[in-house]
Amino acid sequence: MVFLTDVSFFAAERKLMPEIDRLFQKRFRVLQALATFGPIGRRALVEQLQMTERDIRNETTVLSEQQLISIQKKGMICTPKGYEVLEQLSELHRELSGIVAMEQQLKEMFGIARVIIVTGDAEQDMTVKQQLGKEAAQMLQQLAKGKDQIAVTGGSSVASMKEYLTAGTVLGDASFIAARGGMGDEMTFQANTVVSKFAKRCGAKYRTLFLPEHLSEQAYEAMKDEPIIKEMIELYEQVDIVVHGIGAAQEMALRRNSTYEEQQLLEQKGAVAEAFGYYFNKNGDIVHHLRTIGIQLEHVNKAQHVIAIAAGSNKAAAIQAYFKNAVKQTILITDEQTANTILER
Repeated sequence: MVFLTDVSFFAAERKLMPEIDRLFQKRFRVLQALATFGPIGRRALVEQLQMTERDIRNETTVLSEQQLISIQKKGMICTPKGYEVLEQLSELHRELSGIVAMEQQLKEMFGIARVIIVTGDAEQDMTVKQQLGKEAAQMLQQLAKGKDQIAVTGGSSVASMKEYLTAGTVLGDASFIAARGGMGDEMTFQANTVVSKFAKRCGAKYRTLFLPEHLSEQAYEAMKDEPIIKEMIELYEQVDIVVHGIGAAQEMALRRNSTYEEQQLLEQKGAVAEAFGYYFNKNGDIVHHLRTIGIQLEHVNKAQHVIAIAAGSNKAAAIQAYFKNAVKQTILITDEQTANTILER
C-alpha cells in the first residue's frame, strides 16, 4: 500500500484536497486514543480528546466500517488491524505534521542525543500524557542492558510510564532507585511510590528514600553519615540510567510547601526551572539548591543515559533553561505544543 508510506504521493493528494490534513490528524488522534484507552465509551472519548460528540460519532463510525475499531458493550477498542494501520501511519504522520523536523531542530538547539515529540498538547488532551509515558517506557526498555541501576524522580509525567512497563523484559534484572525523598503531601507521584510501582510491573528490585526532601543544615549534617544514607549515595554514584521530569520553578516551590520568603527569593533570583532540587534561571545558571539527600547533578552527569520527560507550554521556559547545560547523553520526550512554544520563543 504505497500511499501509507509515500510522503510525495500524499503531498500531491493534499493539493487536490487541502482539507485532508485536518481530517487525517483528527482520525489519527481518535484511533490512537482508542489504542491507548480502549475499551472506552463515546462520552469518555469526547472528554479525553476535547472533541464534539458529533465528530467522535462520525469518526468512530468510519473507523468501525474500516474494521480498525470494534464497538462492544464494554466500549470501543482498537482492533489488530487498527494497531497495524497506526504503526504504518506513524512515521508518515510525524513527517507530514513537521514533527521530525522539529525534533532535529531541538536536538541541535540543546546539543543532546535525541528529542522525541508526541503529537498534540498534554495540557488539553489526556491521551498525550499517556503517549509521553509510552515513548519513555519504550526508550527505557531499549536502553537497558540488564542489571542496570535506574534512578527515577517523581512527577505525573514520569509516573505515566508505569502502564507501559512489562515483566519478562531486560528491566526485570534492573534495580529502580528513588532519586529523591518525599515532597509535599502528594504521595501518588513521589519517587518512592513511582519506583515501587515500576519495579512491581517489571518484576525488578527497588530502593526507596523515606526522608523529607528539604532538610535544615543541622538535620542534613546529622543524617548524611548514617549507614543507610551512605549506602544510597553509593547507589547514586553507580547509576546507569536516570529518568526525570523538569518543573517550573514557582510550581515546584508550591508543591514543596516552600515558605513565602523562599518563593520570593526564587523570584528575585530569576528561577524558572527545577530538576533534582536545583533551581535554574533562564540562562541555565544554578541560582538555588535545596539541601537534600538524593541524587545530585554530578551523579546525573555520569550516567550513561538520561531520559527527561517534560511537556506543557507552561514548562517551555523551564525546559529551555534546564537544557542550557544538560549532558549530551540526554533524551528529551515532550509534546508538539511545547516544542512549538520553545521554537517560537
